[in-house]
Amino acid sequence: MNEYISSWLENFERQVMIRRALIISGNIIDFSFNRYNRLVPINQAITDSLKAQGFSHVVFYSRLSGVSGVSTDEWNNLTQAIIQAEEGEDYDIENIDSPTLSNNAPISTEDFFATVQQVMTNDSKKVAFVVDWSNYLFGQVNALSDAERAWLQQISTSLRDAEQPNSPEAMDNPQSILIFLCSGNISLPPSIYLNNPLFAEISIPLPTMQEREEAILAKQYHFNLQETLDRGSKALADFVTLTDTLTLRDIDNLVRLSRQQRSPLILQNLISLYRYGKRQSPWEKLNYKRLKEAKNILEHRVKGQEHAIDAVNKILIRAYTGLSGLQHSTKARTPKGTLFFVGPTGVGKTELAKSLAQFLFGDEDACIRFDMSEFNHEHADQRLIGAPPGYVGFEEGGQLTNAVKARPFSLLLFDEIEKAHPRILDKFLQILEDGRLTDGKGETISFADTFIVFTSNIGASEVQPGEPQSVAEQFKQLVQEHFRNKLNRPELLGRIGEANIIPFNFIQDTNVLKSIARAKLQPLNERLKEKWNIDSLEFEDEDRALESLVSQVNQQHGGRGVLNVLTKSLFDPLAEFLFEESENPQPLYGKTLYVVQAGKTFDFEIK
Repeated sequence: MNEYISSWLENFERQVMIRRALIISGNIIDFSFNRYNRLVPINQAITDSLKAQGFSHVVFYSRLSGVSGVSTDEWNNLTQAIIQAEEGEDYDIENIDSPTLSNNAPISTEDFFATVQQVMTNDSKKVAFVVDWSNYLFGQVNALSDAERAWLQQISTSLRDAEQPNSPEAMDNPQSILIFLCSGNISLPPSIYLNNPLFAEISIPLPTMQEREEAILAKQYHFNLQETLDRGSKALADFVTLTDTLTLRDIDNLVRLSRQQRSPLILQNLISLYRYGKRQSPWEKLNYKRLKEAKNILEHRVKGQEHAIDAVNKILIRAYTGLSGLQHSTKARTPKGTLFFVGPTGVGKTELAKSLAQFLFGDEDACIRFDMSEFNHEHADQRLIGAPPGYVGFEEGGQLTNAVKARPFSLLLFDEIEKAHPRILDKFLQILEDGRLTDGKGETISFADTFIVFTSNIGASEVQPGEPQSVAEQFKQLVQEHFRNKLNRPELLGRIGEANIIPFNFIQDTNVLKSIARAKLQPLNERLKEKWNIDSLEFEDEDRALESLVSQVNQQHGGRGVLNVLTKSLFDPLAEFLFEESENPQPLYGKTLYVVQAGKTFDFEIK
């Protein structure tokens, strides 16, 4: 056997000399390296191996195309030779109703299995019968037709009554065998193969890294790329990693796609164009100059969390330099980054996630949020990945897998992760380790271009405001205790990484609360101009007004507390004022609306 023989093919060549029937399922539509180290379709690789093993004929059969792999004369001679062996040389073959093959009508399924039965029970010729696309052969297991039941009986009888070799010499030679090729999962009635030593099951997986590397090298001079794909080069290693979850046929398609381009592409852009139809990945835009601005950009929207922003900035830099897996990782199949935000409510955890999505992908809508309190029962994982076949909603797929499929370049925000059922957390183990999930329809979704953020309020009711360093340590410790002792999922914490757990502090600085309040006034101004044509909203003394507002804030509620006070003390009185003016709003047009403060209450004047 050659150096690069696939593990499934090696197993196939072993089992074909032992069993009387094989079921080959999985990735049967792909290419594979055959025993002669040539890249060929799966059915050709199977044929090459069978002939090398000593089978005299390899006969393919499908309900649509009938018999192939042998000529009409070879098939007719085969069936008649069997009859001769059974009836004797002097028997008049012309009077036998044998399942002959003609050019006008393909042989029926019943006649094909009748021939299989004849060959199996009189093993003078070593024939391999391959039922191609056998996933289309039988209907629902619980609703088989009489004809399908008859085929099952023919198959079972032919295998049970097959001639058995008795001598050591005969045992070294092949026996006639029946092979079923199923695309995807095994779809034969289980009664025919379960607990049956005559059968063996072989699954063809997606190609390994070594197989992808050999397939790329076999076509290295056909690619139209800026990089040179020499053996041992970094470009080749990156290409092999980037093609994770792709088949060898996909690699063939990549060759064709590269040759359609007017100018050579870089590897990242070729993969992005093939996977998502986008010539440039957003990750390619993440460069030194942009990362230098990250901290200022994030601080513009998230107030009072310098420690958290510093931690995020360090992780982005670490990832960019290739030390954690964001851009130049050799494990490009995993998500580009993973963060765990923990802290009190209303301190900016969700806001920082949205800001990060805006920074990384140029669009806040790239932050896809999942409220994990909605996934607190055992079977909620079906909402994420889709119901299994046969269940209601199977065709719709899952919320998570559909979202990533529609928007592969996104930040996935799993809010209040501690409220999810522990079974849901097992799905995150798979995402963080393998970078992919298989949905209910059997489609594999890649998370390799996503960024994942978990948020949590673990410990918010136990930790009291204090020194930032002390608060951070308390939150980290409570998170670790929660995952290890309460959820019994320490491995998930290990996948996230202790360095990626970022605690948020309580907002105690009055100036920070005033900054949050001032930021909330900006959209109010825009709304007044848009709906009421009011030129601007101005305070007699803005700093004094904001001081009065934030003095009413419950600091345990953070930024949400600011919004609550603004709503109660400013927005509601303003709404009442505008409502009274709504009958005749023209005096408001183009005017300035002044906020007049009287203690902790506000009134409004038009000037």
